Amino acid sequence: MHHLSIDLETFSSIDIKKAGAHRYIASPDFEILLFAYSLDGAEPVCVDFAAGETLPFWVANALTSPDYIKHAFNAAFEWGCLSKYIGRQLPPEQWRCTMFHALYAGYPASLAAAGAALGLPEDKRKLNTGKALIRYFCVPCAPSKANGGRTRNYAHHAPDRWRLFKEYNIGDVVTEMEIENRLAAVPVPEWLQKEWETDLIINSRGVAVDIPMVEGALELGATVRQSLMQEAMRISGLNNPNSVKQLAAWLEEETGEEITSLNKATVADLMEKDDNSPEAQRMLEIRQELGKTSNKKYDAIMAAVCPDGRVRGLLQFYGANRTGRWAGRLVQVQNLPRTYTEPLEFARELVTSRNLNGLKVVYGSVQDTLSQLIRTAFIAPTGHILIDADFSAIEARVISWLAGEEWRLEVFRTHGKIYEASASQMFGVPLDRIKKGNPEYALRSKGKVAELALGYQGSSGALINMGALKMGIPEEDLPDIVTRWRETNKRIKDLWYKMNAAAVQVIQQGGAVGVNNVVIAREFDINQGINCMTITLPSGRKLYYVDPKLGVNRWGDPSITYMGVNDKNKWGLIETYGGKLVENCVQAIARDCLALSIQRLEAAGIPVIFHIHDEVVIDCPPNTTTLEKVVEIMSQPIPWAPDLPLGAEGWVGQFFKKD
Repeated sequence: MHHLSIDLETFSSIDIKKAGAHRYIASPDFEILLFAYSLDGAEPVCVDFAAGETLPFWVANALTSPDYIKHAFNAAFEWGCLSKYIGRQLPPEQWRCTMFHALYAGYPASLAAAGAALGLPEDKRKLNTGKALIRYFCVPCAPSKANGGRTRNYAHHAPDRWRLFKEYNIGDVVTEMEIENRLAAVPVPEWLQKEWETDLIINSRGVAVDIPMVEGALELGATVRQSLMQEAMRISGLNNPNSVKQLAAWLEEETGEEITSLNKATVADLMEKDDNSPEAQRMLEIRQELGKTSNKKYDAIMAAVCPDGRVRGLLQFYGANRTGRWAGRLVQVQNLPRTYTEPLEFARELVTSRNLNGLKVVYGSVQDTLSQLIRTAFIAPTGHILIDADFSAIEARVISWLAGEEWRLEVFRTHGKIYEASASQMFGVPLDRIKKGNPEYALRSKGKVAELALGYQGSSGALINMGALKMGIPEEDLPDIVTRWRETNKRIKDLWYKMNAAAVQVIQQGGAVGVNNVVIAREFDINQGINCMTITLPSGRKLYYVDPKLGVNRWGDPSITYMGVNDKNKWGLIETYGGKLVENCVQAIARDCLALSIQRLEAAGIPVIFHIHDEVVIDCPPNTTTLEKVVEIMSQPIPWAPDLPLGAEGWVGQFFKKD
């Protein structure tokens, strides 16, 4: 078996960051400029397509030959580009993605950042000049007198830069190969590689878009924003009421309160004040309306939609490298508003027909209605249906199974009412009393917020963040809820501390420690400079924590730290603890359950078009499968967790929604 490492430099007039790779590649002016390759680690060669050079015959043949494994950093891009170049979809099983490999091992997703984090020598890192060269040759340029009014830069416009660009292209292959060599100590399981291949196909299928409705939403949204801005200017006298600085100063005068922020939470809190003037209250309402950033997703949809009316590339495989879950891209389908508006069909008709007055009369807030309708922009094409199915309370089931909390597992094997059951256990009330119409039903909200907030070692602050106060639960009741939940779930509580102790032990002493159904270990590879703490999941997949160390936290206890991509999307030091490690494991196991279900659905000929943590969306003719079949497949036992009780439910319809 030969290994062919590849890096491409390309041109397209489409903005790849906004529109994604599929739309970028689909552009009529898309072309491959440079094709650098290395066979089996040999000195890389750059083929200058822009100068009329062509691939050697053996390289062109290798692109479709199973005797050659193709490697690239973010291989989905090279795979897509070369599929268009060849004229048909290349076999995914012949490709390996070094970016995915880096993410699996706990490293960053960019070539430069991964190289730096792995400690690559300077001459084997991505050249810093690359971004400027890409801006010059790979995207359109603004016409000017200086450049003769042209809209694109070619090699002959800057021969010296072009030579440097070819060096940069070769340098990327060198960096990719060096990263792959370093990561040889961290092999990707074969079954996980198969999931990556399936992901290529799913992302390439895409999802159909109701373009007339999206265009209607954009037009109505612009009209409403303009009207709101004009009203705000009349009320306040400000020349730019959308300016945080201007509006904050005006509101301070009106309310007499110091205002340092106008984010969503602050505006909501200010609106609850009883002594606001009508003008101040209305300005806050307008600010809230104008702040619905979710409506920008309509712009994202239109930017990404391909010529055939489908949006592709909505998910990044292994985008969350702490758990291996997928990350949303472009439209961010994992973060769409829920659909409470009824009837949805009529609202969609009004938007498509640009009936602004009708929307106002029937649904009230136009901006809020448009926000809720974003999901419904994704539709089944003519003659097809969407089938949506999601796991029921998957994280609650997994943490119960991982901890061995038997009473919870019995709930999931039977009635599944975990909120009511939790309240029953916490407050010693018979389960059958916690139902609507009985005074004990008020306890359900405490059971619900406890279940949502406390599974990963959270306390009163976690309850507040999960909305306990807004649910009407007094703040003084929160410590009691925490205590009762922990006493009711002693095995989960014990799991936090066992995970923490095991991590501390392997960092200090090395070796491996089993904790319930996972194994925490310390792994070294002196030759490649790999130093990690790992958690082996029941599936056999590992979670990697790079360069683990022990410090002291604010309570004087051992503090676990490691290197990773932090909240600011930078490579840096991250602190963790037992509850967080449990959260990582639970979400990772839930991810593996979803991934296995996707593989099973695909094997059954049921095509998934996208998915969201615990939910799959299928696009198919109505006579090819049923919701019952999909639910049955998703509820099948997991080979490495046969006693994990899974359940699923869903709906069938013509557009995407979330109840």
